Amino acid sequence: MNISVASRASALVLGIATALSGCVTPPKTEPQVQSIADANVGLGTSAAPVVAERWWEQYGDPQFDQLVTTALERNPNLQQTLARLRAAQSQVELAKAQRTPGVSLDGAETRSRWPEQYIYPPPYGGGTYWSGQLLANLSWDLDFWGKQAALIDSAKATVEAARLDSAAAQLATTVALSQTYLDLNRAIALADIAQQSLVQRQRILDITRKRIDAGLDTNVELREAESAVPQAELARLQAEAAREVAVHRLAALIGEGADAYERIGKPTLNLEAALSIPTDLPADLLGRRPDILAARARVESATAERTAARAAFYPNVNLSAFAGFQAIGLDNLFKAENRTYGVGPAISLPLFESHRLKSQFNAATAMQDEAVSSYNGTVISAVQQVADQLSQVNYSARQLQQARATLASAEEAYRLAQKRYEAGLANYLSVLTTETQVLNARTTFVDILHQQALARVSLLLAVGGNFTAAS
Repeated sequence: MNISVASRASALVLGIATALSGCVTPPKTEPQVQSIADANVGLGTSAAPVVAERWWEQYGDPQFDQLVTTALERNPNLQQTLARLRAAQSQVELAKAQRTPGVSLDGAETRSRWPEQYIYPPPYGGGTYWSGQLLANLSWDLDFWGKQAALIDSAKATVEAARLDSAAAQLATTVALSQTYLDLNRAIALADIAQQSLVQRQRILDITRKRIDAGLDTNVELREAESAVPQAELARLQAEAAREVAVHRLAALIGEGADAYERIGKPTLNLEAALSIPTDLPADLLGRRPDILAARARVESATAERTAARAAFYPNVNLSAFAGFQAIGLDNLFKAENRTYGVGPAISLPLFESHRLKSQFNAATAMQDEAVSSYNGTVISAVQQVADQLSQVNYSARQLQQARATLASAEEAYRLAQKRYEAGLANYLSVLTTETQVLNARTTFVDILHQQALARVSLLLAVGGNFTAAS
């Protein structure tokens, strides 16, 4: 068949296929969910997340720096996201391969008896012979309706979503590690205060017993002093338990087991200097959150899937070709006169698949609505998280000021009580009482300082990893 004849035949078949394809048309199902408007929630136009480089180093703690480095290398959740990214990338290559010509080489030799009264005349009819072929086959989906192109777009968007999921997981891992390390720091600080309180209350108990012996106190004061000792011991045990739990969590986050417990020591965090928040946060920070960008990429993937489902209603046109040798008898297979070849279009018409195709298209439309709804939910949740953490940061800063003032007053009262005791103007029990107030004020200060540090880290996660606008 020459080229002009082949072209006319292809055009004729394509015209007939196009006319027949009108028997199956896509339904008029349209998406029912619209993406939330960016302007309504302060989303910018950032196309990629912007995470502060090694923000955790602001704490000035070498041990914490090493823990984060180890976690980014070994954390199982991060390794899972990277594996999903590689799997998504392979799907892109697979989708691209569907658009390229496929070539195969097929060969076969069969020894068989040919019937006497069939299409083969004597001497072949009634005889037993070897028959064989060696053919190179080509098949090429011409993708007239853009189905394969849409599937490639969908796969690429899935890869982008997987890449952004990995970025979100990295940010979440560093934040989770920071929060756990802050918990460890708080537990150790509270354990130290509880130990001081335990020693101090034991001293009060000893003094109370001596005062009873001297007739200065009653059993009421003794029982109060005795009950205060186990309370302090309870606080110390609770702090020690919290310390051990924090160590266990840190080991899990860095992808290690119990062998790491002994290596994790006391933090040396500079809490008040780390992660300082600017007076005015840029309004478009949410637009670069990796989870929001990943959700947007999934919307693009679902939209492309719906486009591919629509294209499935139209004829599938392939260009097929073959060339090789066919012959009876092993000796004849590669003779020039036994060569064979052919080329032409192959048409697949979805004439009686209306129910299946419409179901697939409706499902793809519903999946697009689901992706858009998931994106809207992610955006709304992000807005709430930022608002919540900003409130926490602002109010914890005010509370910290009050706690600092309270602690300063308690320490001054304790200093004056010591001077009065040294001058013989007060008994030692009053000194210990003011010391108890100091210890309580220190506990409150540690708690509020911890809450403020947690709020800053949570806000960093909520805005996508950076407090400054992208350049």
